[in-house]
Amino acid sequence: MTEMSDPAITVENLGKRFQIGTFEKGADTLRESLMDIAKAPFRRLRSLRGSPASKGEFWAIRNLSFEVQRGDVLGIIGRNGAGKSTLLKLLSRISDPTEGRAVIRGRVASLLEVGTGFHNELSGRENIYLNGAILGMRKAEIDRKFDEIVEFSGVSKFLDTPIKRYSSGMKVRLAFSVASHLDPEIMIIDEVLAVGDHEFQQRCLGKMQDAAASGRTVLFVSHNMAAVRRLCNKAIRLERGQLIDSGPAGLQVDAYTRDVTQRAKTGNLSERSDRTGDGRVRITKVDLLSTEYDIPVSTIGVGQPLTICIYYEGQESYLSPCVHIAINNDIGVPVTYLCSRFTSELPGKLPANGRLYCHLPEVALAVSEYTIDVCLQSDNATCDHLLAASNLSVTEDSFYPTGLVPPAAYGTVLTHQSWSSSPLTA
Repeated sequence: MTEMSDPAITVENLGKRFQIGTFEKGADTLRESLMDIAKAPFRRLRSLRGSPASKGEFWAIRNLSFEVQRGDVLGIIGRNGAGKSTLLKLLSRISDPTEGRAVIRGRVASLLEVGTGFHNELSGRENIYLNGAILGMRKAEIDRKFDEIVEFSGVSKFLDTPIKRYSSGMKVRLAFSVASHLDPEIMIIDEVLAVGDHEFQQRCLGKMQDAAASGRTVLFVSHNMAAVRRLCNKAIRLERGQLIDSGPAGLQVDAYTRDVTQRAKTGNLSERSDRTGDGRVRITKVDLLSTEYDIPVSTIGVGQPLTICIYYEGQESYLSPCVHIAINNDIGVPVTYLCSRFTSELPGKLPANGRLYCHLPEVALAVSEYTIDVCLQSDNATCDHLLAASNLSVTEDSFYPTGLVPPAAYGTVLTHQSWSSSPLTA
């Protein structure tokens, strides 16, 4: 019998290696077995020739050790490619480790990908039972909690509609609702909550807080540092699959934010490895230009115009371009979002190499430090996505006629306003 004093999770020298250019999954069907046999001579020939694809390997996680105590809410933070999602898949038993071990003591509910365990041809109602069974719930338990699951998910109108007609937001709401009603001892949550709308995100965070308050253990991966700070009591920071530091969540969030800001100041974007996308188009440089002098700046006054200039390189013409820009405050929370699709001013085809400009008539942000994320898409597919591609310092200036500017503690976004008065009449 497990002692209550034992940690909920023990990770010892955990490692996960991927073979580059190979497929590790075994054959599940007769057809796959026959295809595997047919490909075997070619694999042997490639290995004899010393093909780099057959020898390359990548360690997503290496020599990772830590413990999670019962009732802890642990934030797992790090840049893209740090190994966060791989770690959660290992802890959820979706993947097997290459080395080391992870001991889980308790019933686990994990939500790692939108619609995991769903069948597209089945209705929402049928998928509640299917997904619940996959998570280990008995039919009687699902029957008892069915109405609560549906109410929390907010998809009651579409309960008998096939899942394939659901939006990604609807899928994640239903998936989280099922997983959270499992009454698990351990909850493992990935960044999928970013798919839901703000109101649902708040309900999910509330659900996780309730779970933590009742003594359950929660592992939470997110790029939203405000959510990590609010929800978690402890955090670990990962970098290239290894543990950088651990401790109180607030201290780890501060250290991570400082690191991100420093990388934005000094990083060479061409050499950055913490990027996602298919690579058809890559961000090579981001300049912030003072519109008045058309020169790169890192500081701008409140209310002054600014141009964000994105240099890119591609292998061929840049088709159906779409640019997304998020400006984040000093704890990593997005405060404004810019997208070329909003104005439809970019042409449908751009040269392989070039520059993209986003012109802001005024910077209506409080005095503070900000980081800028940039994402390039082509035909609705992500080509390159860089967090903290640049940083911006906003300083005091004449946004209002008086020259007064409220402190950032009272809010980030400024807006023009006017005031008037009138007497009360009897």
